[in-house]
Amino acid sequence: MAQLTDIDTWVFDLDNTLYPPSMALFPQVNARMTDWVMQALGVSRDEADRLRHSYYIDHGTTLAGLMQNHSIDPEPYLLAVHDIDFSVLAPDPELARAIAALPGRKIIYTNGTAPYAEQVTAARGLSGLFDAIYGVEHAGYHPKPAAQAFETVFTADGLDPTRAAMFEDEPRNLAVPHAMGLTTIHVAPEAEPADHIHHHTDDLAPFLARLI
Repeated sequence: MAQLTDIDTWVFDLDNTLYPPSMALFPQVNARMTDWVMQALGVSRDEADRLRHSYYIDHGTTLAGLMQNHSIDPEPYLLAVHDIDFSVLAPDPELARAIAALPGRKIIYTNGTAPYAEQVTAARGLSGLFDAIYGVEHAGYHPKPAAQAFETVFTADGLDPTRAAMFEDEPRNLAVPHAMGLTTIHVAPEAEPADHIHHHTDDLAPFLARLI
């Protein structure tokens, strides 16, 4: 089991990681994605919902599937699907204190956009705690779990994978970081044992507090 010592870069996913799934922010995004697919492709809601999910499974994100199969422009899509109500998120002073106390750099890397991440962190009371925020735009719209996406973002950031840890709710998004040498932490209500997952937590704030 990899130890969380000598870590100097802490990489956080955003959705369902820096806030719990119970706050139900991402269901709004899913609904907006289905609406966008239905209107852009001229299909029924059921078909749009099927495409949204199948593209996510097959390509890493719905956006990646739309770009590959329909040559859509990512920017209008991303603006539309992130036009949601952030008031469902509540500030988390305990999480803010724990992140602030971590030694070294703290960054966010999300398959959403950096502006969207800034709105989420503001609603959670986490603004100003991160040294950098990377969105899918910084990976050339290649999404996690693709190796190209991680390599692009981590190279741009300059982090040392052997001295970095990544927190992520999607187990498949931890496979490449593990192979690169990062310590991997699965953040989810239920553990999903896998060789590429070093640690699991169902509550991020107390997990981080134990590291201080």
